[in-house]
Amino acid sequence: MYKNIRRSAYHLAEEGTPWTEDFHALPFPEHWHAGLLELHNHGRDEEKRQPTLPTRRLDGVLQTLAPDVIVRPRPRIPVEPGPQAAEDFWMYVPASAPDPLPGRSMQQLLDAWLRTLGSKNSAQDPLFRSLLLASSTELKQNLPEWQPVTGVELLTTPTTRGGTAAPEPRQFQLATDALARRILTLDPFPFEGGELRFRALPRGPRDQGAELMSQPLCRTVKRKEWWFSVLLNISLHTTPFDPRPRLHLHWGVRRWATHPRTTTKRLNLPYREATTVYLRPTIPWLPGAPATERYALARLRRDRATDTFVWSENDTAGILRGLSLAGNFPDPEQLLTEPVSWIGEGRGVRAAVVHSTRMGKHEIGTGFMPNQRAQLTEWAEQALPETLARVPDLTRGRGKGIGAPQNRRPKPRTDEAKKTELLRETQARRVALAVQARMASDGSELAGPPMVEVRLLWQSPEVRNEAVEQFAKALGLDGDGGASASHVTDRDFDEATPGAPVVLEWRTAEVTLRLRCLPLADGLGDRLVPDPAVKGKGVALAAAVAERRRALRAWLRADGADPCRPELSLVEVAHRSTFRPASTDPKFAIRLGCADAGLLTQFVVTPSIDRQIDNAESLDHRTCSSWLDGLRQLGVRVLPQHTLGDDLPDSLQYAAVWMVKRRKDGPTRLPKHLPVAVLVTPLPAGEGLAAVRGWDDTAGEWVPYPQFLLGLVKQAEIDPEAFTEPETPDDDALLDVPRVTGKLWRSNLAQQRKETAAFLQRVLHSLRGQPTALMTHAQNSRLHWPWLQDGQTECDLIKTGHAPAGRLDDELRLVRVRGCGGRESAQWWGLADPGKPHGQPAGFWAQNPQQQYGTSSRERIFYSTTERPGTHAISPALDRLATRVNAAGNLTSQAGTSAWNPTLVEIAVLGCHEDDDSAAPVLEKPDDPEALALAMHQLRQAPDYAAALSLPLPLHLAGLAQAYVLPTLADGDRTSNEESDTPAGNESTEDPDLADAAGLSTTPDDEAETARG
Repeated sequence: MYKNIRRSAYHLAEEGTPWTEDFHALPFPEHWHAGLLELHNHGRDEEKRQPTLPTRRLDGVLQTLAPDVIVRPRPRIPVEPGPQAAEDFWMYVPASAPDPLPGRSMQQLLDAWLRTLGSKNSAQDPLFRSLLLASSTELKQNLPEWQPVTGVELLTTPTTRGGTAAPEPRQFQLATDALARRILTLDPFPFEGGELRFRALPRGPRDQGAELMSQPLCRTVKRKEWWFSVLLNISLHTTPFDPRPRLHLHWGVRRWATHPRTTTKRLNLPYREATTVYLRPTIPWLPGAPATERYALARLRRDRATDTFVWSENDTAGILRGLSLAGNFPDPEQLLTEPVSWIGEGRGVRAAVVHSTRMGKHEIGTGFMPNQRAQLTEWAEQALPETLARVPDLTRGRGKGIGAPQNRRPKPRTDEAKKTELLRETQARRVALAVQARMASDGSELAGPPMVEVRLLWQSPEVRNEAVEQFAKALGLDGDGGASASHVTDRDFDEATPGAPVVLEWRTAEVTLRLRCLPLADGLGDRLVPDPAVKGKGVALAAAVAERRRALRAWLRADGADPCRPELSLVEVAHRSTFRPASTDPKFAIRLGCADAGLLTQFVVTPSIDRQIDNAESLDHRTCSSWLDGLRQLGVRVLPQHTLGDDLPDSLQYAAVWMVKRRKDGPTRLPKHLPVAVLVTPLPAGEGLAAVRGWDDTAGEWVPYPQFLLGLVKQAEIDPEAFTEPETPDDDALLDVPRVTGKLWRSNLAQQRKETAAFLQRVLHSLRGQPTALMTHAQNSRLHWPWLQDGQTECDLIKTGHAPAGRLDDELRLVRVRGCGGRESAQWWGLADPGKPHGQPAGFWAQNPQQQYGTSSRERIFYSTTERPGTHAISPALDRLATRVNAAGNLTSQAGTSAWNPTLVEIAVLGCHEDDDSAAPVLEKPDDPEALALAMHQLRQAPDYAAALSLPLPLHLAGLAQAYVLPTLADGDRTSNEESDTPAGNESTEDPDLADAAGLSTTPDDEAETARG
C-alpha cells in the first residue's frame, strides 16, 4: 500500500533566499490615449462610443512577435495614484534578452494595430484615413523606451490577515514565465523512440500562467495516423493559511485535427464557434525582429455571407496578416482540406488545428498516467532554481486504508455474494422510497405500505420494454407488473392516452409501486419550431419553449399529474445531434413542462446505429442508470456513515451551498445567478437513511428535496424582453446566438453578491440550534461569496456581506472543498517502492505534522483521493509516448488509451470550534479539524453509487439542483447537469484541450477549443 503521495507543486524553501530576476520594462504611454481614442470612436454613434482603447489584440500580437515579452493588463484610464501604479508596467522582458521590438519593428506593429481601430466602415472614410496618418506620425515620434527594473521578487509575498500568501498581480505572470524559460533551456525529454522538444505558447495578460508545448507527434491507431502534442502548464496558486505561494506543473495532451470528413473533404469545424489554430514561422514575423520559437495563436470562424471559414480579423491573425510576413500565411481552405501538410516540420509557416469533440472522435487518448507524469515532472524539476523546493509529500491521515465510511459499498467476489448484495441494495432503495413517501404525506398515518407512482414517457418499443425491465431490476421487483395477467399487448401500449395509460403495479412489504406507461405523442418530444412570424431569434425561441411547456403541462395534467404531489417521469428523447440548430432541442422545455405538472424528469436517449455510444448493447445499462438517478431525485438517498464516533458532534447535519450560474449563451440567453442550498439530516432509523431537503427562499423554510427541485423551475422563466441583438462582436465565437452583453453581467456582480449575502444570512439563521457542517465549493462559489477566497478568509471566522467578519455560531462549522478546476489542485501520484511504477492510491491525506503553519494550533488543510472505478482499470505505467516493435515486427504504442487520474480534492476546514474558550460552555468537547475533514472524505463514498463522487454527497446534491434552472442534456450526452454513476473527478478532463464549450452545451467537460486570451 502506498504510504505517501507526491505533488508537482513547488514553493520557496524554508529559510531560503528570495528568487529574484532582472527585467527591462516598458510603461504604457498614456499620452497616446486621447488621440487614439478619438480615432477608435470615429464614426460611432454616441451610445456606442468606447471609453478605452481595445488593446487585447495588440497584447496578443506582442507576445507572438516578441517571444520574451510578458504583457500585463495596462492600468485603467485615468491612472489612480498608489503604490502599485509605480511598480507595475505594461511589458516586461528578461534583462538578458535582446531588444524584442527594435524601433522599425515597433512602428510597423503599431501601424498594423492602428488599422484595426475604428468602426466597421471607417476604412473608406477620408477623415478616418487622415486621423490614422496623424496618429501613426505621432506614435513614430513618441515611441516608449525600455527601462531597467532590477531584483524583482517572484515568489516573496506579503500575507493576508488570515496568514495566506497574497502575491502581487504581476507575479502570476513573471514567476511562471521565468520557470518556463528555465525549462526551455533543458535538453529534450527522452523517451523510447524519440524525444520531446518544447516551445512557448502565447499567453495573454489575463492568462495568469505559462504554457509549453512539444512538437507534434504522430501515432498510428486503427490503421490511421493521428497527431498530438504534449502540453506543460505552469501556474501560480495559494493555499489557505499558507504564507508561501506555490507553482504547479500540469501535464496534458493537445490533439490535432488531421482527418477531413469523407463527405465534405475538409475538417469538420463547428459552425457556431471559432476554432483555434497554432502557427509557427520558420523565420521572424517582422524584419529586424529577433527570431522567435514561440507559437502564434489564430482562429478560424465561419463567414456567414459566403458560408466558408476565414481567419478572424478581430484577433491575432487579423494583425499578423497585415504585416509584411516572410512565408505564406495558411489559406483556410487548403488548411482544412490538407491539414497534415501543415503539421510538423517544413518550409514556411507551420499550422495545426486544435481538435474538438464536435469534430468527431480522436483516437489519441488524453492525459498521462502517474508513472509517466512523474517522469516528465522529474525532468522539468532540473530547471528549478536552488531557492525553490517541492512541497512536502502528503502522508495518510486518520482512518484505516482508504478512509471508507462505516456502510461502505461492499465488493462481492462470488456470484452468490453478488446476488445477496443486489438484494440488499434493492431492498434499501425500497425502504428509502417508503420513508420519502411517508415524509411527503404531511405526517398522516398510512394504513399499509405507501404507494409511489412514476411515469414512463416512451417513443420507441425498444426503450419502453427495456425501461420496464430495468425499473423492476433497480427496485428488486418480481414479475412484469401484471402485464401478463392482464394480457397487455403492444397495441395497448401504443393506444394508451392521458387518463388511460397502461399501468403496471408491484406490491412489496415496504412500498407499492405503479408505473404509468404513455407514448410521448402529439409531437411533444419533437424539435422546437420557432414561429418565423415572430421577430427576433431570442423572442421566437422563448415563445417556442413556452408553447411546448404549456402543451406538455396540459397533457400530463390530463393524466392526473398533480403539482402538489411530486412524482418521477423517465422521458425518452432523441440524441442531441438530431436537433439542428441546437436551440431546437426540446429537452429543456420538456423538463419545464413536466415540472409545472409536478413531475421530476430523467432522460434516456433513443438508440441509433449511427452513434457508437447509443448502441443496443448499452441500452440496458443506460436505462437502469437513468432510473437510479431519477429515484435519487425523489430523495432516495443512503448517507455514508462516518467512523469518527464521539469526535464529531451528535446529530451532526450537513448543509451545502451552490451558486447556479446561467450562461448567457444557453437557450435562455439570460445571464443569471441563483444561490441554492441543500440540507442532509441523518435519520434515527440508522442504516444511513437521511432526510434530504432544499431551501425554499420564497417560503423561508426547508422543504423536501423533490419539492425543492420543482420550485426551482420558477427561476427558469424566460423573459423575451431581455433579449438584445448584438453588434458584430470582437469575439465572433458565437455568431448566431442573440445574447445579452457581457457588460450587463459584470455590472450586476455587486448586486449578485448583495443578494448572495442576504441568502446566506437567511440560510445560516435557519441552521441555528442544530450542529451543522456547512460545505462550499471554492471554484463555484467564491466569486459571489468572496469570503471563500484564499486572500480573504480567516480561520474560525465568517463574513457573508459588508459587515465585519465575526465568530461562527456555536453549532456551525465551515468547510471548503476545492477540485482541479483551473489547475488549482496539483497533479499527484502515489510514491512506489524503487523499481515499481508510481500509482493512484485512494485515501485521506494530511500534511506532515512538522509542516504546520497558520494561526491554528492544528492543521486545517487535508486532501482526499478515491478509488478508480472498475470501468477505468488502466495500468498506472501506461506509456503514451513510446513506440516499440512488437512480436510481429510492427511499431506499436499505447497512445490510443485515455488516462484516468482521480482528482486530488482539497478539504479546507475554514471554521470550527477548536479550543474556543468563548464557546466552551456550549460545546461538549472541542472540534477536531481532521475529523471534520475525514467526514467530508467519507461523504464522497455514497453506498448507493457505483463509484465515488467528485464532491461530498450534500454538495453533489446541491450542484444537481441546477438542472431545474439550466438547460440539460439527456442520458448519453456528456453533461454536468445530469446525475449519473460517473467516477469521481477525472483529473485528465482538466487537460488544456478540454475547454468550456462556447455553444449551447452547459457541460464544462466538452472538449471544445475556443479562443484563449
